[in-house]
Amino acid sequence: MKIRFEQLPGQLQKGLAPVYIIAGDEPLQIEEACDTIRGAAKDNGFTDRVVHHVEPGFSWQEILAEANSLSLFATRQLIEIRVAFDKIGDGKKVLEEYAKNLPPDTILLIITSRISKKHEKTKWFAAMEKHGCFVQVWPVEPHQMPGWVAHRLKKAGLRAEQEAITLLADLLEGNLLAAAQEIERLKLLAGSEIITVDTVQNVVSDSARYDVFGLADAVLSGDIRHSLRIYNGLVSEGTEPTIILWALTRELRLANHMASGLRHGMTIDAVIEQVAGPHRQVPFMLKKRKGHYLNFIHRHGERAIREMINHGARIDRMLKGAAPHGNPSDELQGLAMHMAGLPTPVSLASNI
Repeated sequence: MKIRFEQLPGQLQKGLAPVYIIAGDEPLQIEEACDTIRGAAKDNGFTDRVVHHVEPGFSWQEILAEANSLSLFATRQLIEIRVAFDKIGDGKKVLEEYAKNLPPDTILLIITSRISKKHEKTKWFAAMEKHGCFVQVWPVEPHQMPGWVAHRLKKAGLRAEQEAITLLADLLEGNLLAAAQEIERLKLLAGSEIITVDTVQNVVSDSARYDVFGLADAVLSGDIRHSLRIYNGLVSEGTEPTIILWALTRELRLANHMASGLRHGMTIDAVIEQVAGPHRQVPFMLKKRKGHYLNFIHRHGERAIREMINHGARIDRMLKGAAPHGNPSDELQGLAMHMAGLPTPVSLASNI
């Protein structure tokens, strides 16, 4: 049975399933889903908890051995398996066997990465889901963040002005873990008072998740202000220039490949299917961002994209000490801002 993250508490109140699969890439919601299951299991007498982190050399037979040895101790147990979906390997057969002979007084909790529609149809997964609950955890999109913050504040017993909610969502930029922490701080400091914009400004630190992937999304979407903010955040946090450059040039190569396919009359979905493999990308994830790629390609055009790729190659040589002139930091910022939509400064353009 497939359920949404917010449906999990209600399902647990109806009774515990023998199998739970929690999948996704959002750490806070993944852990909260697992904690909810652990709490319900403990309340129902599942006092033993065994945790396995699947790494190279892991023996999946241990799972069957533990499940079948329960009768020796006459207790209830929760077995947790943390494994990336593409690293299950030999575990597929073990999990199929487990599903055929579900051990009594045992709950199996599988915590894994995002699962595609295609993989939901695999034999082992279908066998697991048939006997349990599958919770796919999705990241909170930027436009959903104010609603998420408002719900979280209400859950914490706090009242807030809409402007304060909007500001809080903007400051935290999708970092749910930071958002949860800041809301707990507001709970302690604001008390019963209505949270205002001033409260947020005075209490909440700028906990935005300044990561290179966020920068890539910002420059693709053409948000210059946001791109500069993230770029400066990355620099202030000491992020290596080579990592920033890698993220930007990866998007440029993808956009260049897509632009070529579009020029030859392919649809954007067909182009994505074609480019995903060579660039080691998941088509589903690229399709979620196809609007950004289309806007970026239409905004710049193939020629400008290729020029930016050449600019990135020059910055790479500068970082490696192979280019004698220029400041790599200035050039890297210039490339990011050019991608976001600012005209290339003459001093940079002349050196491309």
